[in-house]
Order: sequence, then C-alpha cells, then structure tokens
Amino acid sequence: MAHKEIVAKRSKIIIKETSERLAIAAADMFADRARTCISERGSFAVAISGGSTPRAMNKLLASESYHDTIPWDKVHIFWVDERCVPEDDTASNYGNAKTDFINRVPIPKNNVHPIPFNVSPEERKRQYEHELREFFQITKDIFPMFDMIFLGMGRDGHTAALFPGQTSLLENKQLILVVKGGDPDVSRVTMTIPVLNNSRQTVILVSGKEKAAVMQGVLSSQPDSGRLPVQMVQPQRGELIWMLDRDAALLISE
Repeated sequence: MAHKEIVAKRSKIIIKETSERLAIAAADMFADRARTCISERGSFAVAISGGSTPRAMNKLLASESYHDTIPWDKVHIFWVDERCVPEDDTASNYGNAKTDFINRVPIPKNNVHPIPFNVSPEERKRQYEHELREFFQITKDIFPMFDMIFLGMGRDGHTAALFPGQTSLLENKQLILVVKGGDPDVSRVTMTIPVLNNSRQTVILVSGKEKAAVMQGVLSSQPDSGRLPVQMVQPQRGELIWMLDRDAALLISE
C-alpha cells in the first residue's frame, strides 16, 4: 500500500511507503499550503527544522517541480531552532538550508529570517525574539502564529531543541530559549512549546526503523503526559499532522 491516513483523536497520521515518498508528500504539502495562504492572506510564514528527514523535503523544494510553482516572493522562512555554531558549520540548520534550497530558489533576502550568528547565545535569543515580535506585530504576552511549522523527532523523542527532562519544556511565557544538549552537545536557540502550539498547521516528519519504538510510545500514551517533548506538541487551534514512512510506522496499531 503506497499511502495510508489514520485519523487519531487529536491529529492526523499519514504513512508513506518510503522515505523518498515521504519527502515528496511533505514538499507537496509545503507548496500547497504556501499557495493557499498567499491566496487568502497575501503571505506565507513557515518555520522549518534541521535533521535528515526535514532536509530531504527542503532539497526537493529547489527542484523543477516546486521551484516555479511557489510564489517565493511572498514566502517568509524562519527556523524552529539553531545550533550555536558558525553559519558554515555542517551542523548549522541555516547553513544546510541555504545549500539545500534557499540559494536555489527566487526568495528575496529579506524574506529569510535565520536565528542570528556571531553573537552570544543569549544575544541570539534576544534578537530572534525581537524579530518575531516585529514581523508578527505582537506584544509581550502574545505568541506568533505561523501558517505552518515543520518539525522532526529524535530517537529520544525530542523535537526542535527541546530535550527530555529539561526545564525548557515548562516554559510558557517566552518565545525563544537557550538550551544545551543533543548531538552535537552544544548550546542551541529554540522556539518554545507555546510557539509550536500556536501554529495554524504543524507537521511532524519521522522516518527510519530506529524511531519505530519511540513512535509507538508517542502515539499510544496520553499526549499531555509530558513524557516526551514531541508529545507536548498539541496545537491549540491548528492542525497537527504526523507524516511517517513505513519503517517509522512499523509498530503502530491501526
């Protein structure tokens, strides 16, 4: 079976046979959502993630199938999280995205909103929070509302740079935090759970057999239990879509 959709209690699950088909489906969803939002509101604000699974989608966006079908001049790209490394470091989410598609599509420079470089982690946090508030025109107690957020999931159930057991999971006022952890174990700047949960549409991309057991646990336990960071992604008003390849969905009961 090439494609399957499962409607869970508070989310939709889409399963694709291979990681390649998963990337194509995600790129299609990006393009469709961009065109819809631009048609309805005149722009498309999306936050993307690093990691191998989201990057496969990003690379497709620069291909002929998508390059000319998306109104790039009205697309605004942000990052869910960033490692505090130089822009040209192979661990940089922004640096990888530039190589994967940003430098290969006709998006205006001012429409690309990376987490700042060449300053301290705390200053990166301060500047990025300021940019979000300026772009979305929001006051201190309001969270930005993205049209779409793409997330991945680590083998430990982390998402963005929100790791199991850290106090960052409890933050409910700030937009951006500085944390430390992951691989590589460096300081990172990340959006908080309330920001992720204020999106109009959130897509979590997961691929690989090594994530099947975690995926089973995520979908079988209570979503608000806080057991894993990715379980705390529960948009208040928006749509949550899980997109898995067959390997990641191996242990999910239908």
